[in-house]
Amino acid sequence: MANEILRIEGVRKGFGGLKAVDNCSLSVPERTIVGLIGPNGAGKSTLFDLISGFIKPDAGNIIFSGKEIVGLPAYRIAGMGLIRTFQIPRALMRMTVLENMMLGSQNQLGEMILAPIIRHGRVKAEERAIEKKAEDILKFFDLLRMRDEYAGSMSGGQKKMLEMARALMANPRLLLLDEPFAGVNPALSERLIEKIKLLRKSGLTIMIIEHAIPYVLALSDELYVLNKGAILASGQPDKVISDSRVFEAYLGVGSDAQP
Repeated sequence: MANEILRIEGVRKGFGGLKAVDNCSLSVPERTIVGLIGPNGAGKSTLFDLISGFIKPDAGNIIFSGKEIVGLPAYRIAGMGLIRTFQIPRALMRMTVLENMMLGSQNQLGEMILAPIIRHGRVKAEERAIEKKAEDILKFFDLLRMRDEYAGSMSGGQKKMLEMARALMANPRLLLLDEPFAGVNPALSERLIEKIKLLRKSGLTIMIIEHAIPYVLALSDELYVLNKGAILASGQPDKVISDSRVFEAYLGVGSDAQP
């Protein structure tokens, strides 16, 4: 059985009178893909914000790789290997695709104030290695031909792939994908599914928020359903998706629905 890389215990987050995340608990085993679905406003993106350190929970614990990360700033959590993408891609539009990629590499020697002067040779060698790594990842995502084009010229789907590719530059152990298929055409989505499967096969652990349920079902080893900030159902994807409570949450019907 795979070791656990992420565990969330009783996490709560409110905004005024709204309980965005309400006593949420879940776990993510290593080398798996875990899906997180739910209707609009269920608290999915808020949960990702909590996990990645962009906001702090009101209560509960978040343990990544055996360490409590609640209270740590987002950059520290990212430095531990927990990397996320966003619903709206955050590419730097006036920089080239390759430049965007190279910015994703962490702890570069050239970022030190005097290093480019006193360690010029090492800095140049590191830059060449980072560029080679960026090109390899772009090739994996079929984006290498666009390396010298401005990111702003890319389609919405290509920007999603660039954001995922840039995240890989940080050597993640756990990658949080926030709606990677939103705005992506079906043909590109099918290619993206295969890329994500290959990443999992290489040893990367992935957690996905997605509204396109067929894509989540095609990828997930385990599925969680969030509704009104709380976990409604979890388990094997085919069993979870057939749960009547999930159907009711998505369609807004229940025992008090009109015939």
